[in-house]
Amino acid sequence: MKKLLLLSVCAIFFSASLFAQTSKKELKKEDRELTKEVKEKAVRNARRDARKMKKEGWKVNPGTLPLDKLTENAWKKQLQTDEKGDPRYITADGDAVAKTKTAAELQAIEMGKLQLAGLIESNISALISGNIANAQLSTKDAASVTEIVASSKNLIATKLGYVNPFYKVYKNIGDNKVKVQVKLFYDTKQSLQIAKKVVRKELKDKLKLNEEKLEKLMGIN
Repeated sequence: MKKLLLLSVCAIFFSASLFAQTSKKELKKEDRELTKEVKEKAVRNARRDARKMKKEGWKVNPGTLPLDKLTENAWKKQLQTDEKGDPRYITADGDAVAKTKTAAELQAIEMGKLQLAGLIESNISALISGNIANAQLSTKDAASVTEIVASSKNLIATKLGYVNPFYKVYKNIGDNKVKVQVKLFYDTKQSLQIAKKVVRKELKDKLKLNEEKLEKLMGIN
């Protein structure tokens, strides 16, 4: 157990270091792609959020960007859209309370991942629901498909692996405990591909659907 915790802590520090090295370039590139209107909206929303969070006692870790800038960058990312005008990223929040920041952070990330997985499951569910008629399934199989997709959240969360928080904030809440809140982002297209693989395998294993029906359900045909 101690070794597992140590590995988890090392993963956090390593990924945080790697994220710090790459995110500046990514943020600059994404910032150039945003319109003036979107940037102004991000600033307005960020100022509102930062004021509220400061009032609630949230703080950032030493050496990180100020809270105002963190929330501004988060809103810029959240407002990005793809070529179809759909959100480019799925975003989720997670928070947890523990006796140490590290323990609270690990729990908060897991909570955020579950929220992400729930949103991804909703997206794949909407996709498959729209394709059930096209796949020409029986009423019984259609009901089973819906049930299997609805129960796929934990499997999707597992497949997401470790998701590095876009930012982390914390506050001491007394009784020697600390509360950590994280914000997570995940590429919408990539998340859908992960969900398709998970759900496809579940449907194939549990319902024995043939490849043609599976492809129609996934929107391939």
